[in-house]
Amino acid sequence: MNLRAVWAALLLAAVACGGGNRGVDGAPASSDTATTPPAPPASDTPMSGATDAAVPLDAAGSPDASAAADGALSPPNDPNDATTIASASCSGATPSGGAVSLPLPAYAGVCPTLAAAPATTSMTSSGAQRAFIVVRPTTVAPGEKLPVVFLWHWLGGSADAMVSTLAVQAAANARRFIGVVPTAKGDALFRWPFEASQTQARVDEEARFFDDMLACVAASLPVNKECVSSVGVSAGALWTSQLATLRSERLASMVSLSGGTGGIVRGWSTTPHRLPALVLWGGSRDMYPSQLPIMNFESASHNLESALQTDGHFLLECTHNCGHAVPPFDAPAPGSSALLFDPIWRFVLDHPYWLPTSKSPYAGKPLPAAYPAWCAQGHGSATPRPSSAACP
Repeated sequence: MNLRAVWAALLLAAVACGGGNRGVDGAPASSDTATTPPAPPASDTPMSGATDAAVPLDAAGSPDASAAADGALSPPNDPNDATTIASASCSGATPSGGAVSLPLPAYAGVCPTLAAAPATTSMTSSGAQRAFIVVRPTTVAPGEKLPVVFLWHWLGGSADAMVSTLAVQAAANARRFIGVVPTAKGDALFRWPFEASQTQARVDEEARFFDDMLACVAASLPVNKECVSSVGVSAGALWTSQLATLRSERLASMVSLSGGTGGIVRGWSTTPHRLPALVLWGGSRDMYPSQLPIMNFESASHNLESALQTDGHFLLECTHNCGHAVPPFDAPAPGSSALLFDPIWRFVLDHPYWLPTSKSPYAGKPLPAAYPAWCAQGHGSATPRPSSAACP
């Protein structure tokens, strides 16, 4: 089964009839049988900053994570300095004058022992039993501080499907982060409480679940609290926009893959911290259902982008031609250390919390080679992937 078939079978159409585990056509979603891309070669190294500058290496020629964590990357004094911004990376130190995120949240109870992926960890949050998967690198170097990437799945999917489809374990090993993949509570019609009809209490409950997961992951693993990101696919992307408005002072960045705001979805609210955003969708055909659209993800994505631009968030826009389906990133060349979803991982790891409003290591220069030609900086700036280009 190819990746597009898997994605199409599992990916959310955000407005489907009924609240059960359903695919984009309203039929029961297929089993989570996504084919995980092969693990990267052992020579894979963590991403550097946007300038592709070298990360310090240890005696064996591997990235010296402990050196970065211990401040061997000398912290600059001025976070507004152009050179400092150009070299921004989650593997580097926070400038001495840079903004820092809120202290890590506290969990009101005893944190559970984190199960090894793909097993789930259970916890009580806001009085409800919740579950999530924690994907960590196979090994962690002494002194290493790991970014945390929350990954919210689509309506017809699951935490397991998110882990397998995005090959999160291989990415965590190669790109050096902790993946936290929540399981939906089961009471929201569209999995996550992003609809305008949701009560504020229910939205706040889901945000508190985020806090509780972060608190307990940090209690067991060495996290870099200045590099926590939220990534969502479809329904998960619609929720990510809501979480960003509520937890901007904990999130360093956000990634919306076929999501947005407006219509049946709660709108965007101005945030205390302006966080860089990657907004991607499948072009004019990214809607559901195709014959009589109820949800237009292009319009929703434009709504989100307009709000982000008004508020001064740095924005990277990507638009392809494959509709509500897997983004058609180019497959890595045989033997390459690249990963299929590197545009996502790279964005997260190149945008630590301390970056000033509207600033990015990408600003004012060509995007790093990891990004396809259909990505560009700013609302309405991307040249859509040609309609003649085949979808995978």
